[in-house]
Amino acid sequence: MVGVLGEGAGVGVPGLDEVAGEFERFLRLERGLSEHTVRAYLTDLGGLLGHLRATGARTLAGLDIVVLRAWLAEQHRAGLARATLARRTACARVFSTFAHRRGWLADDPGLLLGTAKAGRTLPAVLGQDEARAVLDGPEGEGPKRLRDQAIMEVLYGTGIRVSELCALDVDDVDRDRRTLRVLGKGGRERTVPFGAPAMQAMDAWCVQGRPLWIRERSGPALFLGARGGRIDPGTVRRVVHARLAAVEGAPDMGPHGLRHTAATHLLEGGADLRSVQEILGHASLNTTQIYTHVSIDRLRSAYRQAHPRA
Repeated sequence: MVGVLGEGAGVGVPGLDEVAGEFERFLRLERGLSEHTVRAYLTDLGGLLGHLRATGARTLAGLDIVVLRAWLAEQHRAGLARATLARRTACARVFSTFAHRRGWLADDPGLLLGTAKAGRTLPAVLGQDEARAVLDGPEGEGPKRLRDQAIMEVLYGTGIRVSELCALDVDDVDRDRRTLRVLGKGGRERTVPFGAPAMQAMDAWCVQGRPLWIRERSGPALFLGARGGRIDPGTVRRVVHARLAAVEGAPDMGPHGLRHTAATHLLEGGADLRSVQEILGHASLNTTQIYTHVSIDRLRSAYRQAHPRA
């Protein structure tokens, strides 16, 4: 389908079939969004452009506030979760602004959209005793045991994302200052502290385990798979699930659950919200504030169980 803008269109305006490619380059190169977010936005854009075509519009010029609202209403009627609706609203706003600035739309209809807010659910977290039991883990000295122990200690000890852990190189570890150099979302670099248990676990892995798995393709990767390549998020998730399953009563969660747990335990231990924001690499303090709600929820639960007048 040819997707020119029609009257008033400039030379070089892409057709509808080319719009997604241009938008993808914008998201990756100019916005610096994560791979996960880029994929989600492109899926959302595909749905929006499909809806635009279904209205009978033949050009991008047919994208207006009526189309945007009708598309979002259709998603709502389909029963999509509030978080998904919020993301699709955000995608529509970002895309319409992008298209307007490129000269593909005379106006920016996304400015007229309300801001959809995702409902926030409190994440499951480990209690401190549960975390201790998980980290004590099974006995063993092989490379896999040493690597898995280091992974668990680093995830809980730093609260970094699974993608950030997989991207770590050996030189990102500062042993003297006990810090990691982490490349987070949007290419933002930060320094994250860790404790003695994580340092001991990484030392054991690097000295006794990693050399046994190093291959030509290993490069500087800190954590390796059994075949010598850089570890992938799927492997890390399997490690975390297996370690949690071994502890009776521990909730099943992935690496992000350990991130939630680390943040909650930091706040419960007296860390201030700004420090936790910096450690986690949140762009907005509002994102970090959910963990204060987790702590309050746990406090209320303890009160209800312990106080005779609760």
